[in-house]
Amino acid sequence: MIKKAKELAIHEKDTGSSEVQIALLTEKIENLSKHMKQSKKDKHSSLGLLKAVNKRKKLLDYLKKKKVDSYKEVISKLNIRK
Repeated sequence: MIKKAKELAIHEKDTGSSEVQIALLTEKIENLSKHMKQSKKDKHSSLGLLKAVNKRKKLLDYLKKKKVDSYKEVISKLNIRK
């Protein structure tokens, strides 16, 4: 697991919480974005990038509704949004 996901984990073996999933998706989005800059015609990776962004958006919306303090912490640690 990546460093930021470990920081956001609720307990040591946490892999399924919304916070950790958002951190992992953010890492995936960053990697796919770098790949897409090099390979503009790769439509399959483009689709994967869109799916990851939408899934992260849904998880962030869920966190915003259910755990506002956790939402603010995730956004600040991962530098998502303003």
